[in-house]
Amino acid sequence: MIKEQKLLWEKITQFKIDDENSDFTFSKRLARENNWSLEYSKKVIDEYKKFIFLCCVTKTGVTPSDQVDQAWHLHLTYTKSYWIDFCKNTLEKEIHHNPTKGGKSEATKFDDFYSKTKEDYKTLFEKEPPIEIWPSNENRFSEIDFKRINTQKNWIIKKPTLSERNRYLTLFFLLTSTFLIQATFLDDDRISAIILILLFISIVYNQVKKNGGSGCSSGCSTSSGDSGCSSSGCSGCGGGCGGGD
Repeated sequence: MIKEQKLLWEKITQFKIDDENSDFTFSKRLARENNWSLEYSKKVIDEYKKFIFLCCVTKTGVTPSDQVDQAWHLHLTYTKSYWIDFCKNTLEKEIHHNPTKGGKSEATKFDDFYSKTKEDYKTLFEKEPPIEIWPSNENRFSEIDFKRINTQKNWIIKKPTLSERNRYLTLFFLLTSTFLIQATFLDDDRISAIILILLFISIVYNQVKKNGGSGCSSGCSTSSGDSGCSSSGCSGCGGGCGGGD
């Protein structure tokens, strides 16, 4: 880092994002909203500060990891802290959040931005960005299909992988076949119903296999007019300072 960059980075590191007079601090809220440990949440905040530093010193656009983007989203809701204390008084410039407009060109742009962001990170901080917060490009732009869910009214069950689904379906077919062979006492209507169920499961299985068992997997979006796989699928701070000059 050059002298001016070191001075800016020192100001950013000294910025206190947690209100010491609050029982429910920023880091605790970030941890709760993302189901993270408090320790992990604080690590994400440290990486968020590094990302904002990159926004300020790079001339091209930069893109955060999804974890860092969640910290950015939350900070934006603390309007006084973000716009006055952080942008105006600490950074002395505005850093705007620019979500994707959708489409293949946007997907390519943000993928390139993300690669460049990690390269700049390595150059300026002289170390690799931590993989647990800055994942690969493939994971960054595929594992983003998030929804807001009330966990007091809903259970969250992990979706099985394609290989796990294959094992479950194979086991189901074996058990059902055994049952059909032994269930000679069933009438024709019940046997027909079971055959229809098996046929339906077979169709679903083939469709899952055809689609690779995953949702979005080709960047932020492959169609125009949306914001990718989720509303926060891809984002960046624009060119350099984010257009706030």
